[in-house]
Amino acid sequence: MHLSEITHPNQLHGLSVRQLQQIARQIRDKHLQTVAVNGGHLGPGLGVVELTLGLYQTLDLDRDKVIWDVGHQAYPHKLLTGRYDRFHTLRQKDGVAGYLKRGENKFDHFGAGHASTSISAALGMALARDLKGEKFKAVAVIGDGALTGGMALEAINHAGHMPKTNLLVVLNDNDMSISRNVGAIPRYLNKMRLSQPVQFIKDNLEEQLKQIPFVGESLSPELGRIKEGMKRLAVPKVGAVFEELGFTYIGPVDGHNLEELIATFQQAHQIPGPVLVHVATVKGKGYEIAELDQVGYHAQSPFNVATGKAIPSTKPKPPAYAKVFSHTLVKLAEQNPKIVGITAAMATGTGLDKLQAKLPNQYIDVGIAEQHAITLAAGLATQGMRPVAVIYSTFLQRAYDQIIHDVCIQNLPVFFCLDRAGIVGADGPTHQGMYDIAYLRCIPNMVMMAPKDEAELQSMIVTGVNHSGPIAMRYPRGNGYGVPLMEEGWEPLEIGKGEILRTGDDVLIVAYGTMVYPGMQAAELLSEHGIEATVINARFVKPLDTELILPLAKKIGRVITLEEGCVIGGFGSAIAEALLDADILVPVKRFGVPDVLVEHAEPNESKTELGLTSHQIAERVLQAFFKQQVSAVV
Repeated sequence: MHLSEITHPNQLHGLSVRQLQQIARQIRDKHLQTVAVNGGHLGPGLGVVELTLGLYQTLDLDRDKVIWDVGHQAYPHKLLTGRYDRFHTLRQKDGVAGYLKRGENKFDHFGAGHASTSISAALGMALARDLKGEKFKAVAVIGDGALTGGMALEAINHAGHMPKTNLLVVLNDNDMSISRNVGAIPRYLNKMRLSQPVQFIKDNLEEQLKQIPFVGESLSPELGRIKEGMKRLAVPKVGAVFEELGFTYIGPVDGHNLEELIATFQQAHQIPGPVLVHVATVKGKGYEIAELDQVGYHAQSPFNVATGKAIPSTKPKPPAYAKVFSHTLVKLAEQNPKIVGITAAMATGTGLDKLQAKLPNQYIDVGIAEQHAITLAAGLATQGMRPVAVIYSTFLQRAYDQIIHDVCIQNLPVFFCLDRAGIVGADGPTHQGMYDIAYLRCIPNMVMMAPKDEAELQSMIVTGVNHSGPIAMRYPRGNGYGVPLMEEGWEPLEIGKGEILRTGDDVLIVAYGTMVYPGMQAAELLSEHGIEATVINARFVKPLDTELILPLAKKIGRVITLEEGCVIGGFGSAIAEALLDADILVPVKRFGVPDVLVEHAEPNESKTELGLTSHQIAERVLQAFFKQQVSAVV
């Protein structure tokens, strides 16, 4: 059977191990070739091919439900559930999503782009099953990196105290999240993987049995069963923590041995109550380049399969915001030992790996634990340190209570750096940084800013590390504009002060962050039609520069706000509120992301769909205020 013929995972039933191994090779090939062209997550999916096949052969997927943590490890799942023919559209507009989406496929039982949620979701389904008197298996597949997230531990704590609720947790242990795992839990799992009983069984037992005269050679078919039995005897030692938490522990199991996986899952399904199967896998399995560089090949932009090298751009690009950020922060940290960079398992994505390499004592990785990261930062701040919490906008949402209670109520100098704010592209709704303006600006004591370009980013980093209270800076994914940068001598910005970039009497354009340059371009297009705009780079959404904005709004009488975030409660709302509070009643048009989920696509495709390109902005301004005077922008 060829992978392309599989449209339902139950077609795996009855296939031999050899046939499954052939399908495993086809999955890896399709996965690798697709990501090489489209970009996307590579290492996680390659590592769970056999795990997926072995698990699915032991389930009835018409009834049973598998919940994949995060979803970037579920590419083999997608290929086995009827998406082979469309898999080439992975992460493209209107194509197959890079994460799981309930609306995409009936076998995607729970959507997720953030880690550590699968056990909670699976337990909820299991409880609903029992309340309704239904019969199906609920399985959560979670990576060991996700176990560093407190939510997963909360779910384990709950499930372990429900001995009559059947739940299977499959722990995909590859000793990695994106980078190498940190903390006591991964260290414990590593001890389990390398524990003396398991290592003895793996490395020594077979060889010793083969040395028995006249007997050793005939024992070969029995060795697997003997080793499994011995491993079960070792469980009280290596699985003690999970057993004490109320789970029946099985493992560690070789995550690339289909025969062993199938036998283990079949056994696990027969055990009542919560069961944890510990599966040891290799991230990037089957693609040697990814196995040797498990951090670099967690996810990749398009690359050459033969060499593993990224396909070079056709023209040089300016430096990425994350690169400028990391370079500047390292320079400042070299001069100020009180600066401490904090990441939640995203060192490479945020650029903090550069700080780790240069100043390891001023770098902290807490694992996938954003809540802990923020309260840890608050604790550091109480002792005179200057914590810099560098977390993607989408992930900072997970620490909202800590931002309010532990930082802002106590007015502590924590610098929040929100990478990948705004439209992020192919990762889709779970990763779009749409909501940080709205969810942060309502919190007392918070200062919020966003740079128009990478040079202003440098000044804002200096501003942030020197501010005496909570302060947040949002900046986008991708490259800057190529403006000149400085190596040192940066000066902090005056808090709450914007700047006028262009003057005109017909319309006032107030732009924030990434929308400043499109606002300027829109103003130039309007000028070609005889309409002159004043353009303000707001720099700050809180506090707003009302001394600058309000008189101009009153004088000009038409206001446009531009932001790359949700318009509900966002930057435009802040401008409108300020105008209302000052009794300035002028028309205001807010341009941003409406009340919709932004699906996966190239960022420019999303911006076009949302009407946020410079030509569309100019056209919308004409239609809103000047439709009787001029023709449309072309």
